[in-house]
Amino acid sequence: MYYAAPRGGCFALGRPGDETMKPFKFPWKPLYWFLCACVLVFLLAPIAAIIPLSFSSGSFLTYPLPGLSLRWYHEVLGGGKWLSALGNSLFVGVFATIFSVLLGTLASLGLMRHKAWWSETVKMIALSPMIVPVILIAVASYFFLAPLSLTSTYLGLIIAHTVIAVPFVVVPVLTALELLDPNLARAAAACGAVPRVTFMRVTLPSIMPAMASGALFAFAASFDDVVIALLIAGPDQRTLPREMFSGLRDSMTPALTAVATIMIVFSTTLFLLMQTLQRRTRKATAKLP
Repeated sequence: MYYAAPRGGCFALGRPGDETMKPFKFPWKPLYWFLCACVLVFLLAPIAAIIPLSFSSGSFLTYPLPGLSLRWYHEVLGGGKWLSALGNSLFVGVFATIFSVLLGTLASLGLMRHKAWWSETVKMIALSPMIVPVILIAVASYFFLAPLSLTSTYLGLIIAHTVIAVPFVVVPVLTALELLDPNLARAAAACGAVPRVTFMRVTLPSIMPAMASGALFAFAASFDDVVIALLIAGPDQRTLPREMFSGLRDSMTPALTAVATIMIVFSTTLFLLMQTLQRRTRKATAKLP
């Protein structure tokens, strides 16, 4: 007959009077991986359910599929409102990302260089678009841009998207600057490098992966926005999320799932490409003497 007795934070199994009892440890690691798998399934199952619907030959969002067809991808990519909306989203997203990376990097450099009593206040203001509800930002942007006649224009939409994208650049770049060894800049100055050369040769290569990560999230914030586009964009600036929102109100067809699948593939490809570039950058930096 065997019994379990506590020993050293675990249980020891053996017979009564047996001095060589084997410790029994609870399998925490398999349980951990099982819980992680359950979370992933919970998060990804709704997304995975959308993809088969985009290949449906029917006109309604139903399971089981009546058949397989590419008619909805042909409707989306064949021209018309969907392709125009995709072009608007890419155009606004690219320019909003460029401006947000420039402004976010400059803000991070300033916050890192000047650590005064007001720096925390400036940092909170810079990160506030990430905290404030996007509907408030959209309304404030409308009342700010309307007197300037920038509503229903590409410039106004780019400015509003830049506002919500800047915090996604400030966070990783500021973190990279805080982790950067200050002795590197001192060593470059000791070798005769001027501040401009030090920034281009030492600081910028070190924060480039953080800038790339911030650019990815900034583009995603602009590409996925629908609330600001509803208030700022005009008929000629209808972005892809706004067109999808209008489609949800009018008539739900598998064309919406085709657009959603294209967005999923595009975002995933961009993320994997960014991860590959960051991995190569880390390896190249590690090989430097």
